[in-house]
Amino acid sequence: MARRAGDTPGVTGNDYRKLIARYLLSAYDDRGIELYEEVALGTSIIGKQRRVDLFLLQPATGRALALECKYQDSAGTVDEKIPYALQDLAAMPMSTALAYAGAGFSPGVLHLLQGSALAAYCLPTPEELEPIPRRHGDGIDCGTWQLDHLLAVQFGWWDIVLRGRRPTEL
Repeated sequence: MARRAGDTPGVTGNDYRKLIARYLLSAYDDRGIELYEEVALGTSIIGKQRRVDLFLLQPATGRALALECKYQDSAGTVDEKIPYALQDLAAMPMSTALAYAGAGFSPGVLHLLQGSALAAYCLPTPEELEPIPRRHGDGIDCGTWQLDHLLAVQFGWWDIVLRGRRPTEL
């Protein structure tokens, strides 16, 4: 599979989780969120204690999001873990999502991720940690816009999806 712009070779799953955590705090800390790593949260669909990678909480509203992070730079076993991760997230009695990036997903798993309402591609620039919108001509797996839009829906941050737009006038 061809490397997409912004993919970072040599990144581990733990590195990716930390990158997403740094991104969320840098981009959205001013919106009153708290971020927690490796939070125990009930049991999984196979009866094991579940531990989510990131837990975002907006104390003022009580809204929360459990976020799993998956990065795959080369072909490997993560492909086998993605369907399970999506099923486990769907079974949770709260809002959940899976952030993903990397050029190593098989075409079938990449298609599964791209078509899932629970999955959002996100690869911020480690040096800037600012939202990266989708630009005309970009493929679907680029920047941070998918995760940004998912956060907008979860937390009611509509300015993110309406950025640069004006209300329709008749």
